[in-house]
Amino acid sequence: MKLLFWICFALIGYAYVGYACWLLVLARVRSRPILKKQLRPNVSIVMAVRNEEANLPAKIENLRLLDYPRDRLQIVIASDGSTDRTATILRERAADVVSIILDESKGKAGALNEAVRLATGEILVFLDARQTVERDAVSELVSCFADPDVGAVSGELLLETASGAPSGDALGMYWKIEKTTRKLESATGSVVGVTGAIYAIRRDLYKEIPLGTILDDVFVPMNVARMGKRVVFQPSAIARDRLFSEKGKEFSRKVRTLTGNYQLLRLAPWLLSPLNPLLFRFISHKLLRLLVPLLLLLMLAASAIATGPFYRAIFWLQVLFYVSAAFGTLSPAAKKFKPIGIASTFVMLNAAAALAFYNFAAGRKKVWL
Repeated sequence: MKLLFWICFALIGYAYVGYACWLLVLARVRSRPILKKQLRPNVSIVMAVRNEEANLPAKIENLRLLDYPRDRLQIVIASDGSTDRTATILRERAADVVSIILDESKGKAGALNEAVRLATGEILVFLDARQTVERDAVSELVSCFADPDVGAVSGELLLETASGAPSGDALGMYWKIEKTTRKLESATGSVVGVTGAIYAIRRDLYKEIPLGTILDDVFVPMNVARMGKRVVFQPSAIARDRLFSEKGKEFSRKVRTLTGNYQLLRLAPWLLSPLNPLLFRFISHKLLRLLVPLLLLLMLAASAIATGPFYRAIFWLQVLFYVSAAFGTLSPAAKKFKPIGIASTFVMLNAAAALAFYNFAAGRKKVWL
């Protein structure tokens, strides 16, 4: 039991801290800088939307203000079986947008494939409807393609509160850790996955996304890496989003993302083979975190069974941690106390991972949020 406890502890520590520390050491020893310079190739912005009448007008206006030459910028938006005014809005903006109106929903992956077929740009920039992007975001993404080894570029998503301030809660801390890991992955080679709200790839590297795919932002860049090109992170290409204020929305979004990770193993089994040039990073960054809920349960059980005052104290510390998390969930105001906020967020993320496994095992899918 003692050995089991330490194995679980080591794997959890590696998943959240150890992997990033390894990347930090690697960055000091063998960094891979990106060659950047101002470029102005033809660019196609590609979006798939469904029932986005509330966000679409502001998004199109946001894109109209980009500081990229209009004669080299195409905007292609596919409406995926929308039942609100989304299709009407697209028709009204025909001067600004190449629109595709799908009467029946194909899912996000299918809508993206349809949009890419009409894209004429050398570079494809994928965006979502909800977020706003900075004026120079496309220019910053494109600058990385001056490096011939770069095949895909991820932008940065900034999560903000309703007032527009950066999130300072425990979930905001989690995103900061995640972005630090991505920066280190980029500095040493390639990132595993990109920010779905803002990323770009070379048009000739696009591989059609299987229908029903939840995580196009992992499937697409992993295929780019498979073709021998780097996938890098450009933090100056910024999209801004609001933290969900409705109870349970952030949890639902995390469940969807983690369910997509399981789904990828079925859609692209090569990800777990030597055909994946990022196999070690994929396991370290993605798969190990899916195992953390099981490792936490095993660690709790092992410390309960193991003999000795040290393991007894560790067991009760874990119990206290989970009680604090439950208290924070039941009383959101208590999350302002940072230890409780951290405990609640950590347990929420791992509860989402456990539910994601159930969704995958039960064959449940959720393509759109």
